[in-house]
Amino acid sequence: MFKAILARIHQKHRTIKYPAEPAVLPEMFRGYPLLAPERCPPDCRLCVDACPYGAVTSGTRDSGPGTRNREGNNNQEGTLSLDMGKCLFCPECATACPHGAVSFSNEARLAASRREDLIVAAGMERKLAQKLDAKMRGLFGRSLKLREVSAGGCNACEADTNVLSTVGFDLGRFGIQFVASPRHADGIFVTGPVSANMREALLTTYAAVPEPKLVIACGACAINGGPFMDSPEVHNGVDSLLPVDLYIPGCPPHPITILDGLLRMLGRLEDNLP
Repeated sequence: MFKAILARIHQKHRTIKYPAEPAVLPEMFRGYPLLAPERCPPDCRLCVDACPYGAVTSGTRDSGPGTRNREGNNNQEGTLSLDMGKCLFCPECATACPHGAVSFSNEARLAASRREDLIVAAGMERKLAQKLDAKMRGLFGRSLKLREVSAGGCNACEADTNVLSTVGFDLGRFGIQFVASPRHADGIFVTGPVSANMREALLTTYAAVPEPKLVIACGACAINGGPFMDSPEVHNGVDSLLPVDLYIPGCPPHPITILDGLLRMLGRLEDNLP
């Protein structure tokens, strides 16, 4: 016992201080996308063509009569958007663009309550995950039990979710736990693109969770099929089968991204965006 106490003193405090203090992320971490369509030359599609999964789109919009673009010859201005639900956060689009119109910040707060809030565009209001209504927060706000369902995932999202239960993140200090049985759960936490072979298992697990219940889609696969999108063997994510309460983008999402989304959903974290 004495040796264990000395070891803990030597190791010091190992649990991250987030959300009490800002998260410290690796310099090369790719988080919230930064788009600058004003840098795009007319008809440039380099970033669009570079994305293997159709996450980046571009086009033109009418900016009104009497206006001219930087070429001075019409009233059309470029648009650029990125769907974080489809994005694997690889650097292909940013690398392909020589104009700096696409880049990624170090911002890990990415989760959203609605699928459309995962679409990023210049000038569009950014919306983080919203808290549940008062009744649901009364039920789950201080104690949330989740059953994880790996619906054909590669185990990357599952691994980063498991990390949250270690001493480094200590998910249990927020009253959030993963349980073995759906009958003991308040909702399901889905990873993977929902393969044809996992469809029945997912629906059966969901049915076993007592009402009212939550559904959380974690990772690009669970949100939109990821690299398997439109394959006849997958369902392009969970919201084609079940109503989703929280979308957590990434491939895989950083543990901080997962934790931040869960806390916001429960109304435990409501800081404003800069």
